[in-house]
This record gives sequence, structure tokens and C-alpha cells, in this order.
Amino acid sequence: MIPRSISILGATGSIGTSTLDLVEREPERFRVNALTAQRDVQGLADAARRTRAQLAVIGDPALFAPLRDALAGSGIDVAAGEGALIEAAALGADWTMAAIVGIAGLKPTMAALEAGGTVALANKESLVSAGALMTEAAKNHGATLLPVDSEHNAVFQCFDHAAPGSIRKVTLTASGGPFREWSIDAMRAATPAQAVKHPNWSMGAKISVDSATLMNKGLELIEAFHLFPLPADGFDAIIHPQSVVHALVDYIDGSVLAQLGTPDMRTPIAHSLAWPQRMATPCRALDLAAIGRLDFLAPDPERFPALAIAREVLRAGGAKPAILNAANEVAVAAFLDGRIGFLDIALIVRKALDRYDPPAPASLDDVFAIDAEARDTARVAMEIITA
Repeated sequence: MIPRSISILGATGSIGTSTLDLVEREPERFRVNALTAQRDVQGLADAARRTRAQLAVIGDPALFAPLRDALAGSGIDVAAGEGALIEAAALGADWTMAAIVGIAGLKPTMAALEAGGTVALANKESLVSAGALMTEAAKNHGATLLPVDSEHNAVFQCFDHAAPGSIRKVTLTASGGPFREWSIDAMRAATPAQAVKHPNWSMGAKISVDSATLMNKGLELIEAFHLFPLPADGFDAIIHPQSVVHALVDYIDGSVLAQLGTPDMRTPIAHSLAWPQRMATPCRALDLAAIGRLDFLAPDPERFPALAIAREVLRAGGAKPAILNAANEVAVAAFLDGRIGFLDIALIVRKALDRYDPPAPASLDDVFAIDAEARDTARVAMEIITA
């Protein structure tokens, strides 16, 4: 077997470490070109040594010297800064995991797509903000874009790509997060520690808060629109507390195909890592008899307005998705810092969308300009709310 060359952008986050776990179980199957991280010098250095990576890149340029020292004598090349991250993404690996959190992952992900390999996308914010530009880049450079989010990966496995006209609807499932059964009054007093305590998945703080507001599901609806050839109203979401069914694809003949599995991100990562083949994982086998029941219910728009806002943005298109993403990142960061309440997140996003309405982005520069202005607009809205 010829080893597949891979790069992992965001190697020390939850997706990156899960990817490394799979890679290290079958080292003869993969050759690691590059690993990147933003600030975790020791985690990056340890991973680079274990996998014998050719290159390790730290996003914060101030941490170049510590990374260089940590990898002294290893023979591993070291670099730092945004430019180095982009260069690492453009190395031309057969397969690249794009797992840098937030809009910061957009330029490296685009560089990977332009290199023409297979890009496993775990950075939903990039596709939300610049979906049309990214899918166009993949097409123009012969790149393959594979979804890693558990829901989109589930759709990918059930979707008849040769006959999209035979599909009526795609439904993404949501656990409902830690506040699924909370009253609005209780949610108003929710703390960051409570919001990041997801009932089923082990994720980073930002995505955990997005899951708690259901904004994560809204972002995923926009992401799905760019990944699968259906109209905006062809995507829906449903609450499924057990997180066993990850998505459903509804066909015009009445058949509904679903992908099931235990809530472990190593399953969708393994699917994209080995695609078009399969690989073994240490994930716990699904035992439906032990689970006993699978529940489904409609999302509550009053307690979770973020999902309704995202649906509106999906229908509107243009610059709205980039504004939504930027404002949400600002609001979630403020909540995690204790500067606003949990219910203020959706309120700030709504105000930013109402106050800022530029033309659709035609380039990455446009995306970043919209992102910057949307963040400023969200901060002004936040100041008014907290005054």
C-alpha cells in the first residue's frame, strides 16, 4: 500500500486529536506532511514527533522559538504565522483535514482546495461565510470536498449524488444541547460552564455554545446548502436527543435513508480519511437494544431563536451568512467571557443582521471586509444591550 500523504490544520483541537488517534493506529497507511496549531506548542511538538511529520507550524508567530526548541534535533521543519499556515495548507497533500476553528480557517482551507487534493472540512464557519467561493475553487482546481461534521458526513453517505433530483429533503439532527428542556427564565441565567457541558459530544467551547443555542444547527443548514445540490427549502432540522441518527435523506418515492452511529467524531473522520474505502475505528459499536428508544421532536423557535435566524439567512443568501457567522463569533466569545447573558447571543446576531446589509462577496477580500464590519456592528449592538 502506498501511504496517503496527509496534513492536519488544527492538529491540537478536538477534531485534530481525533484524526491523529486514527492515523497513529495505522501508521503504515499515512505519511504526515504538516501539522498546525495556533498556540499549543507542546501539543503540536508532541504530535509532530509521534507522527514524524515533515513540518510543524504554529499560528502565533511569537511562539516560533518555543516550537523550534521543542523540536530541536527531530529533523522536523518549523514555521510560524498566518503565511506559514497557508503555505502548509498548500503543500499538496493527498488529504487535508481543515479543522482550524472560525473564520481564521478560511485562507488555509482555500489554499488546500487550490492545491487540488481532498479536503476534509471540519470548519463550518468557512463554508458558511464563503460557500460559493469555496465550492467554485474546488471545482476549478479539481479538489474533492468531503464533509466531516457528523451530520453532513451522514448525508454524504446516504445521498444519491448521481440523481439529486430523486431527493425531496435532507434533515439534519440536533441533540438539543444541554438546555433542551430548560425554560427561557432558566436559560437567561445559564452560565458558560453549563453551556459547554454537551450531553452527548466532546467538543470545543465555541461549538458547544453554538449547540446550546442551536446556532450550530443553523450554520449546518447553510453549510449543507453548499455541499448538496438542493434548494434552500430542501434542508430541515429535527431534535434527536440520543444523537444516534445523524441525518436523514428523504426520497421522492417515500424512502428515507438514515445514517446511524454512536456519537463519536472518529466515525465521520475515519469515513473521510479512508474514502472511498473504509477503515476500522475504536468507536463503540451501536447497540440499539441497549438504547431502547429513539426520540424526535421539532425545535422550539421561541426558546431557540438562533435556528430561525439562520433559516432566514439561508433563504436571503448574499452577504448575510458571513454576517451571521461573524456576529455569532463575537457574541459567543462575549458570553464565554461573562460579558453577556446566554439569551443575548441570538439578540446580538439579529441586531447585526438588521443593521448591516452589504452586497454579496465576490472575493476572499470581500468576505474578510464583511466579516470585520459585521464584528464591529455586533460589538456596537452588544454595548447597547449591556449599557
